[in-house]
Amino acid sequence: MSKLVQGYEVVIGFETHAQLSTQSKIFSRAPVAFGAEPNTQACAVDMALPGTLPVMNVGAVERAIEFGLAVNAHIAERSIFARKNYFYPDLPKGYQISQFEIPVVQGGEVSFFLEEGKETVRKTVRLERAHLEEDAGKSLHEDFIGQSGIDLNRAGTPLLEIVTQPDMRSSDEAVAYAKELHKIVTWVGICDGNMQEGSFRCDANVSVRKPGGPLGTRREIKNLNSFKFMQQAIDYEVRWQIDQIEDGHAIQQATVLFDPDTGETRAMRTKEDAADYRYFPDPDLPPLVIGRGWVERVKGEMAELPRVMAERFVKDYALPEYDATQLTQSKAVAAYFEATAKACGQPKLASNWIMGEVSRRLNASEMAIEQAPVSAAQLAAVITRIQDGTINNNAAKQIFDLLWAAGRILGEPLGADYVERAISEIDEIIEAKGLKQMNDTGELEKIIDEVLAANPKNVEEFKAGNTKALNGLVGPIMKASKGKANPGQVNALLMKKLG
Repeated sequence: MSKLVQGYEVVIGFETHAQLSTQSKIFSRAPVAFGAEPNTQACAVDMALPGTLPVMNVGAVERAIEFGLAVNAHIAERSIFARKNYFYPDLPKGYQISQFEIPVVQGGEVSFFLEEGKETVRKTVRLERAHLEEDAGKSLHEDFIGQSGIDLNRAGTPLLEIVTQPDMRSSDEAVAYAKELHKIVTWVGICDGNMQEGSFRCDANVSVRKPGGPLGTRREIKNLNSFKFMQQAIDYEVRWQIDQIEDGHAIQQATVLFDPDTGETRAMRTKEDAADYRYFPDPDLPPLVIGRGWVERVKGEMAELPRVMAERFVKDYALPEYDATQLTQSKAVAAYFEATAKACGQPKLASNWIMGEVSRRLNASEMAIEQAPVSAAQLAAVITRIQDGTINNNAAKQIFDLLWAAGRILGEPLGADYVERAISEIDEIIEAKGLKQMNDTGELEKIIDEVLAANPKNVEEFKAGNTKALNGLVGPIMKASKGKANPGQVNALLMKKLG
């Protein structure tokens, strides 16, 4: 969806709840494993029994610090926990422990690339904050006739709520932001990112306005658990709001749900403001104090961040920024690229193959790169034989097809012997299938002369200034050589003979 829809500007902000990858809950020692029988992972603290007190989980704090470092945010040296008061059956205390005025992570940004028409542009979304809080329980309706059940297994699960500025202007931007955020939290290991299990839940605040006008009234689409549904929900909500305004109706601030079966959003309740929650500092929890030494220790233990790795790929491998960003979408893809590039010594060709043929095959097969039937060493061997002139691109794709279909994965670590064996394997395929490129100039000239003699019309058109006529000559030459001719040699000899 474009930025302007029916003369309106779309404005989108995000609130994302990332479940932190701790073994226990944020204020108790109860486990957080998914899929347990109802109410088997809720202790006295989670159930808010009288006399219980919360105790901060250090692991949750460290994961918040890691996120702040990953998005270039400020880590507050002193932050406060507050009680967010509301009444719901699955919230046994009658309030949620969260952070309000002073969150642990302040500011930061998330950048990503987006296709706009024929251009690839870099977008940046500013983050307002990321704060620690506990999850509520869950109300169960489907297994009960005429009544509901309460499962408190999720109560107290540690969450990091990540809030953006209203910087996105289309559903495409919103989805691209959500994917990049998902990459960041899974890369640094603070969240498993499982959207189906609720580990990464997105709420989209959507409004529309006339360009240059004040912000419109927003409606919050809750619990979007797939990128596909996210785009559908936002697009529907935008159209619905515009239709309402055009019909003379005012938009009412509300929380809405998306129904994937109908493709529509529907209002769930009137949206509350901060004042409705009556926030006040939690008297049972002291301020969270994070010294610089703690931050530096966490920073020293973190793996290389995707943006840092992308910068290194640009510097060390002379890749375009776009390539470097795409290749650092996951650690596995980045590792596959580096192994291929080091083995063949052609990083740009490696990037082109991975972003092109490899990605296309993986997407079609719905496979992760860890499952790719073609190993990094095998791909490197193919690229090596293209580069040294043994095969052309057409033959390389045929070999790649054979490797993919055969599903040969050599499990040994990447080393000199491993790469040599992969090259030997590729050479055997080249020989067996007769795919070696024709580099004999005399034999190639003979084919070119025959094609020129058989296509006088194309020759005349080319000499008359129609450069496209050359394509009508190259095709027959490649066919006559059974696809083995070196395209570069073909073009050079043609130009020489045609003057």
